Amino acid sequence: MTVESEQDFFSELQIDVLIPAFNEENAVGKVIAAIPSFARNIVVVNNNSNDNTRKVASEAGAIVLDEPQKGYGKACLKGMEYLNDLETAPDIVVFLDADYSDYPEEMHQLIQVLVAGNYDMVIGSRARGNKEKGSMTFPQVFGNWLATWLMRRMFSAEFTDLGPFRAIRWNELKQLEMQDQDYGWTIEMQIKAVKLGLRYTEVPVNYRQRIGVSKVSGTIHGVVGAGYKILWTLWKYR
Repeated sequence: MTVESEQDFFSELQIDVLIPAFNEENAVGKVIAAIPSFARNIVVVNNNSNDNTRKVASEAGAIVLDEPQKGYGKACLKGMEYLNDLETAPDIVVFLDADYSDYPEEMHQLIQVLVAGNYDMVIGSRARGNKEKGSMTFPQVFGNWLATWLMRRMFSAEFTDLGPFRAIRWNELKQLEMQDQDYGWTIEMQIKAVKLGLRYTEVPVNYRQRIGVSKVSGTIHGVVGAGYKILWTLWKYR
C-alpha cells in the first residue's frame, strides 16, 4: 500500500483511541506522541492517578477524562461512555496501555487487517510477535498461556494472548455489553466476542519493557488479583 493510498484508506474511517492510565506520567506522553495521525480522538482516562498523568496527557494533546474509582475495566467503561455521547460515533476503537510497552505506530496493521479481512475484532498478539527481553514476567507469560489454553478448551477460541493492544468495531463493542471493572476486562471481551459469533483474528505485535513498574505483574497483589479474576471470568461465562 502506497503512502497516498494508505492515507485515503484511513481518512475514510473514524478511529478513536482509548487509553486507561494510572500513574503513568513518564510514559503516557510518549504513547500519545507515537499514535498515528489518522486517529480522530485520543482519549486518556486518568484512573485516580496521584502524579502528573493528567497534565502530561493533556499537554500531549489527548482528551483527558477522570475516573476516580480504580480499575482497568472501570477506566475503559468511562472512555466508552464518552465515545457513546459523541455526535459522530467512531467506526473503530483501539485500546492501548499507557506504559509505552506497546508500539502505537503498529496500529495501522491491526486496522488494515480488521477492515481488509472484514473482521470485527483484532488482537495484537505479543506471543506471536517479538518481545524485548524482560518485557513480560513469568507470571504474565504463564497466565496468558493458561488463559488462552482454557479458552480453547471451554469456548473453542483461537487466541494466543490477552494483550491489551486491540482494535474493535464500535457497534460490535457495544453489543458485548462489557461489565468487568478491573483485571477481567480483556478476557471478558474475547470470551463474549466468541460467544456472540464475532469475526476475530490476531496480528503479531512487538513488545518492549514498560516505563516504570507494572501495577499488575510488578506486585504480588496484582499477580494474584489478576490471576483470580481471569479464572473467575472464565468460569462465569462458561
